[in-house]
Amino acid sequence: MSHLFISAAHKSSGKTTITLGLCRALRERGLSVQAFKKGPDYIDPIWHALASGRPSYNLDFHMMREGEILDLFARQADCADICLIEGNKGLYDGMDVEGSNSNAALARLLGAPVVLVLDSVGVTRGIAPLVLGYQAFDPEINIVGVILNKVGGPRHEEKLRAVIERYTDVQVLGAVRMDDELAIVERHLGLMPANESDQAETRITAIADRIRAQVDLDALQACAGASFPRLANNRGAGEPISRMVAGVKLAYANDKSFGFYYQEDLDTLRQAGAELIPLNTLSDASLPDVDGLIIGGGFPEMFIAELSGNQSLRGAISAAVDAGMPVYAECGGLMYLSRSLRWNQQAGEMVGVIPGDAVMGARPVGRGYAVLEQTSAMPWQTGEASHSGSLPAHEFHYSHLENLQTDLTYAYRVLRGQGIDGVSDGYVRNNLLASYCHRRGSGPDGWIGPFLSAVNAYRVQRGAVLQRL
Repeated sequence: MSHLFISAAHKSSGKTTITLGLCRALRERGLSVQAFKKGPDYIDPIWHALASGRPSYNLDFHMMREGEILDLFARQADCADICLIEGNKGLYDGMDVEGSNSNAALARLLGAPVVLVLDSVGVTRGIAPLVLGYQAFDPEINIVGVILNKVGGPRHEEKLRAVIERYTDVQVLGAVRMDDELAIVERHLGLMPANESDQAETRITAIADRIRAQVDLDALQACAGASFPRLANNRGAGEPISRMVAGVKLAYANDKSFGFYYQEDLDTLRQAGAELIPLNTLSDASLPDVDGLIIGGGFPEMFIAELSGNQSLRGAISAAVDAGMPVYAECGGLMYLSRSLRWNQQAGEMVGVIPGDAVMGARPVGRGYAVLEQTSAMPWQTGEASHSGSLPAHEFHYSHLENLQTDLTYAYRVLRGQGIDGVSDGYVRNNLLASYCHRRGSGPDGWIGPFLSAVNAYRVQRGAVLQRL
C-alpha cells in the first residue's frame, strides 16, 4: 500500500477535480484506489466513490480520536494498492493557530507525502517563493511534488516549470490547463452531489482524460509513500461496535433528496448486524417492514414538490413516529420532518412531526464545527461521552425553523454552534431525535450504539404486541 495527501495553498484550488481525475486514471491502470476526505464533507466522498469504484471515508480530528483515524485508515488501506487523501482548505489551515487539526497535521499523523495543487491563475515567478515558503514552514511535512492547475497555456506552463526547477527542489508532476469542462456544478452547500447529477459519470470520464494527458502518473506513483509503521501497530484502536442486533431491519433515506451519510457509519451499522434497506422518499409509497428509520442530510429544498406530493409516505413516517419507532434525522432529514418547507417561491407540506416550518435563506444559518451537551431528555441512553462530557458535531445549513412552540423537548444544549435556535438542538418526540447538527455515528461518542439498543427494544416490544394479536 502507498499513499499521497492531495492538498493546496488555499481552498478552491481544484483539489477535488484533481483527486477525482487521479482516482479514475489510476483505477484504469488496474490499481485499487482508496480515497479519503479530510474533514466532515459529505459530498466529495460521493464523487470519490464514483471515480474510484470504492467507498470513500472521512478523517476528522474534531469528530475522531487520533487512534480512530489511524485505525480506520489502516483497515481501509489494507485492501488497496494506493490511497489518496484529499485535504480541505489549504495545507496549513485549521481551527487554531498551532494547526493541531490542520491538513498538515493529518499528513504528519499518517506519514503521507504531500502533493500540492497550485492555482496558477495570474502567477509566474511568484510560484517559487510560494513553494519554498510551504516547504520551510514545517520541515516535517514532506512536499514531494506539485500539480499546476488552471494553467493558461503552453507559454505559461513553460515559465512556471522553469521557475520551479531553478529555485526549488520540488518536482512538477503535472500541469492541468484551464478548462471549463472540468468544473463541477456548485450549489449553496458546495459541489453538486454525484448521486443527484445525471451527468456525473460523463464529467468524471472527461476529468480523467485531462489528468491522464497532463499529469505524469508514473512520477506521481513513484512519489507515493509506503505504509507508515505506526498504522500497522494501531489496528483495533477504533474498537468497532460489536454484533449486537442481528436481524434488525433499518430503512434509510437514500435518493436524490437525501444521501449524506458517513461510509464508516453505514459499515458500522451493517457490522452490528443491521440490514439497511434504501428508502426513496420521492417515489416509495410506504415504509418497508422495518424496526427503525434514518434520514440523513441532503437537499430536500430541491425536491419540494415531489416530497410534498408523496403523501402516503409522509403519512406512514408520521404514523411510525407516533407508534414509537426509533427515528434518527439530521439537517435535511429534520427539514423533511417539519410541518412545511419553503424556499423562494416554492413551498410544500412535509411530514409534520416537528412543530415548525423550515425556511431556506440566502446565507448560512449554522456553519462549521459544533459542540453539544446531552440533556436528560435524550431518548436513547448513551455511553460515557468524552471531551469533558461534550459531543463533537458539525453543521452547515441555510434553513431555520419558524413558528416553533416554546415548550419543546430537546436532546442537546448547544455549547458551540447554532443548532435549532442557538441554544438547543435535537428535537425529541417519542423515539424520534432530529437535529440540525451532524454527529459521527461510530465510536464511543457515536449515536449508533444507543440507537440500535432502542431499535432492538422497539422490535421486541412490537413482536410481543403482534403475538398478543
